[in-house]
Amino acid sequence: MADDHEQTAMRRALAAARDAVRTALPNPRVGCVILDPSGAVIAVGAHRGAGTPHAEVDALTHAGEAARGATVVVTQEPCNHTGRTGPCSEALIAAGVVRVVYGMDDPNPIGAGGADRLRTAGVDVEGGVLAHEAEALNTAWAHAVRTGRPFVTWKFAATLDGRSAAADGTSRWITGSAARLDVQRLRSVCDAIVVGTGTVITDDPRLTLRDDEDAPLPYDEQPARVVIGERSVPADARVRDDEAPFLHLRTRDVDDAMAALAEREIRHVWLEGGPVLAGAFIAAGLVDEVVAYLAPALLGAGPNALRGTGIDTIADTVRLDVTDITRIGPDLRLTARPQRAGSTRKEGA
Repeated sequence: MADDHEQTAMRRALAAARDAVRTALPNPRVGCVILDPSGAVIAVGAHRGAGTPHAEVDALTHAGEAARGATVVVTQEPCNHTGRTGPCSEALIAAGVVRVVYGMDDPNPIGAGGADRLRTAGVDVEGGVLAHEAEALNTAWAHAVRTGRPFVTWKFAATLDGRSAAADGTSRWITGSAARLDVQRLRSVCDAIVVGTGTVITDDPRLTLRDDEDAPLPYDEQPARVVIGERSVPADARVRDDEAPFLHLRTRDVDDAMAALAEREIRHVWLEGGPVLAGAFIAAGLVDEVVAYLAPALLGAGPNALRGTGIDTIADTVRLDVTDITRIGPDLRLTARPQRAGSTRKEGA
């Protein structure tokens, strides 16, 4: 059973993973701490994205020869395959570590098996230490790996009476500047922003990370901009500029669209399309998280945030579990998850 030093080291490893990078998608965020036999920290490492050293290798590099006879504490089971980098299990064996403590099991069948490989080599291995916290570090990534489709966060802004725009179609701005900046922060940890062709044609959005002065925010990478729908995207549409990747999926079938994104290793979709596209995602059971910004305002008329779900009776209501309520300036941000096993998909769909 993990001792106090190892528990503390796991919390430090989780912090290292969070602090190293805002997102490592399409890879998970992983942190690693190496302890000497007395429980003192020798080195700390973290993964910083595809093509960079994995957390274990990063920590081993800092530790050098001091890793021999040490304990390695890592937030995820060490990988056991060769991709852009070599298997961490073999690197740990070669370094001469005697014990490995990890958080969550690797859900990726391609990379799993590291724990067994280490045990076969005579390394003492313990898994499941602070596993819940480790899983929470990579919720979207783990979901995408397990289900074969991206994790979908649907974001919308509305007044207290559920209007996403006024009767004349104007919607700028329902929420305040603090909420809008918060949206940019949450957008930045996704690897794709998804809208429909109607939104692009009507609003001509950039779909990039920008502040209230329309200036780019200082993020190293922009999420891909994905447009779903059969209508053509105008050649001069701002989503086509060179500020971020652009992809047009010419389909109205959201399942097909998600399959196409999965093939491109998109793990976390930030859904910002209008009420019709949102309704299609709800009807198909593809919304995994809802982030709603509610303004203390009333319109009384105008479009709702959601349409076309196929829900006709109260018995079919999609019930949500609220996971967070936070005041952002004058507005409220409400985060919730569908109750049906993490998916809005109806039974038999």
